[in-house]
Amino acid sequence: MARSLKGIALVVTLGTLFSKFGGLLRQLVIAAAFGVGAAYDAYNYAYVLPGFLLILLGGINGPFHSAMVSVLSRRPKHEGAHILAALNTSVSALLLLVTVFLVIAADPLISLVGPGLSPELHAIATVQLQVMAPMSLLAGLIGLGFGSLNAADEFWIPAISPLMSSLAMIAGVGWLWWQLGGEITLPAAAMTGGVVLAASTLVGAVGQWLIQLPALMRQGLLRFQLVWDWRHPGVREVWGVMGPATLSSGMLQINVFTDLFFASGIAGAAAGLGYANLLVQTPLGLISNALLVPLLPTFARLTAPEDRAQLIYRVRQGLMLSTASMLPLGGLFIALGTPIVALVYERGAFDADAARLVTGLLMAYGLGMPAYLGRDVLVRVFYALGDGTTPFRFSVAGIGLNVLFDWLLVGGPTPWGNQSPFNFGAPGLVLATVAINVLTCLLLLLNLQRRLEGLPLRQWGLDVARLVMATGLATCASWSLMTLVVWPAGWIGLILQLAVPASLGLLVYWGAGTAFGSPEVTQIAAALDRRLKRR
Repeated sequence: MARSLKGIALVVTLGTLFSKFGGLLRQLVIAAAFGVGAAYDAYNYAYVLPGFLLILLGGINGPFHSAMVSVLSRRPKHEGAHILAALNTSVSALLLLVTVFLVIAADPLISLVGPGLSPELHAIATVQLQVMAPMSLLAGLIGLGFGSLNAADEFWIPAISPLMSSLAMIAGVGWLWWQLGGEITLPAAAMTGGVVLAASTLVGAVGQWLIQLPALMRQGLLRFQLVWDWRHPGVREVWGVMGPATLSSGMLQINVFTDLFFASGIAGAAAGLGYANLLVQTPLGLISNALLVPLLPTFARLTAPEDRAQLIYRVRQGLMLSTASMLPLGGLFIALGTPIVALVYERGAFDADAARLVTGLLMAYGLGMPAYLGRDVLVRVFYALGDGTTPFRFSVAGIGLNVLFDWLLVGGPTPWGNQSPFNFGAPGLVLATVAINVLTCLLLLLNLQRRLEGLPLRQWGLDVARLVMATGLATCASWSLMTLVVWPAGWIGLILQLAVPASLGLLVYWGAGTAFGSPEVTQIAAALDRRLKRR
């Protein structure tokens, strides 16, 4: 089993690495072309609904993907094609209605998401939403297909598929640059640029769907026919997990709507959130996919009472590996946010003011890195146990808290005129999300403790405390070296300002973690030592 998990993780990591590299390159192109200007700022409001559906329904580790893996991994392989065809039929019918609704109601929906937008931004975002509306239909097909492929031990295509979206976006922006002679940021070009961004995003979603079809055919899972079968046990089982899981994840997305509502009163905040989120999602997606994709089928196969001890071991493995990897990464974002943003984005239309905005957001994200991935690990355990209701309940409870935390932490006047007591500005939006994720992790863990009756939470807490102390020392070391040394100017100086303190921080993390007796750090050090000796 361990060798199989390592092999799967390697395939997923390589595929995700290509996808994340493509996503980073895409964001560099957008940043240089648009900065935090009107076209891209509006795009972040227009994308929130179709993008939410694409990520929620079509994303790896999303509810559609997770439900298909959890159910098909336990059912006879010959039932897979029928179950997939039946779900494709019913889900497509529902999402076609959603697509039509998004086209018709685009204008009031943009008003709801961004009440503080200027008339120009509102008009651009409305057109963008109408162009991207068909992504709703594609999202369901993508998620169901990728879940079926993972259940059949096909991991490469789902991991590499997001690269299609990045390539389409890069090609679209490049074409626009050529057509306008490089004058993309002119006010007269804002609408044209916005439409190209939206159309390129739609083309990328089509590419993500098309790339999975050959693999589905090879596995005998693809049927080009309408199958209206609600009574098949496998179909009902998928809906039993997928329905609550989708609602649960949808509740999380309402928090995104809330954030954008408050961000609409802060110039460039929505675009800044998009840029900072990309820097976070690049390493987070790599580690998340490498960890969760191979673990989810394992969780699903260990739900019998006699496998309880092995399930608990796998839960600890997922939580501790995610914590051990996310803590130092978050520490580096906090200590080295300034050179990271400057090196990646600061060129073209992306000026120093935009860099300061994104740096503050990135540092706020760094505080919550462990909770982002830890929550996903715990939610997948509940999905594997056939329980999508518990995560849903906690997600609903988090909505009201997120509104409260946004209002408390953003500061300044809210869109409806009240004054909030703190003044973190745009980073307050991220801090509110971090607080929700931490609370959700704690509640899920306590609920799982009651359900499995054997989680050694005290010991796990001590292990996490050791990692936190090691991370604190590493963060201080990186920040001190970055600020005390006079670094050369230009790209070379930025690379040195980032690479040298980051290397010191990771070295301190390894040394402190080993000294504190952290099992995860010790295991990582032993694995690296074995590889070096072989070479």
